[in-house]
This record gives sequence, structure tokens and C-alpha cells, in this order.
Amino acid sequence: MKKRWYDYLWIFTLLYLGLGFFNILFAWVGLLCFLIPLAISLAGGGKAYCNRYCGRGQLLTLLGGRFGLSRGKNPPAFLRSRWFRYSFTAFFFVMFFQMLWTTWLVFSGVQELGQFVKLLWTFRLPWHWAHHGTMLPRWISQFAFGFYSLMLTSTLLGIITMVLYKPRSWCVYCPMGTTTQLICKSKAKSGDLNA
Repeated sequence: MKKRWYDYLWIFTLLYLGLGFFNILFAWVGLLCFLIPLAISLAGGGKAYCNRYCGRGQLLTLLGGRFGLSRGKNPPAFLRSRWFRYSFTAFFFVMFFQMLWTTWLVFSGVQELGQFVKLLWTFRLPWHWAHHGTMLPRWISQFAFGFYSLMLTSTLLGIITMVLYKPRSWCVYCPMGTTTQLICKSKAKSGDLNA
């Protein structure tokens, strides 16, 4: 089967994680992984991002499939259940808005810049080497630390579920996948109402 340009987007995921390790400001690029799926779904493209353009999903397929790092088992029913997917998505966005709040506190001078990455929303890993004291306002770096924490955490969860189950088991409960699915459903309902 002929490879297309988007079949190599797993390289983007590796580059993103690697560059953020050395310079935290690269974490801002990760916003594309939030905005593009939403834009595609809102424009009527359905779940094209998840099915075709998600670099993380491609990376998990590569590691779990080609390199055989996955057990290949079906994920448990609770991971696929509506209540878990919606609850996890709600939790994920609460953590996202908490990260925005911390960024606001640094912006307003109430809090100092935290030069760490929070893994699994709990464990603070020192990451000071990735901040190079730029001339930019500190809130920009704070957002980058927080956003990189979210991206690293979700990648780690993806790798754990890839190893335990099928390669793309993360996609079953991915917050962006759930959000785009909700957008598709609401567009379909509004289309039915307008018909």
C-alpha cells in the first residue's frame, strides 16, 4: 500500500516530545493537536483527524503493531463505556482549565513560574533545564510547562494501554476523540432537526 504524507505524522509526535524535553516553549506547538481535530469536526470532516492525521495514534500503531510491543488484547468494556469516556474527558478538561488558572496566576504575579512537568497530574518532575530564561513573559513558559505535562501524561497513558491491550486502545477513551465524536453527534442531530 502506497504511503501518504500523513502516514508519517508519528514523527511529529516524537519531535514534539523530544523538542519539549530540551526547550519547553516547543510545547505550544501541541495546541495544534487540540485545535485541528476540533476544526475538522466542526467543518464536517467527522473523525478524520483521529482516523488519519493523529500522530500519537500512528506512533502507538507503530510501537504496538510493527514493533510488537502490544499484547493485542481487547480493552476492557469499562474503557469503552460511555460513562468512563465522558468522565475521563470531563476530568481531562478540568485539568486543562486548572492549568490555564495556574498560567493566569503567573501572569498576574500571584505565583512564581513552576519549572516542572506534572506527570499523571500528580508527580512533579524537575524540568528546569528546558527553560532558558527567555525574554518572553513568564506566563508563556508556565503555559508551556502545563501543556507539555498534559501531552506527556496522555502519551504515557496511551503507551500503557497500548502495551496492555491493542495498539490504539488509547483512542477508545482519548478526550479529543470523545469531544470530536460529541461534535459529530450534535451536528448529525441538528442536521436531522433541520431536514
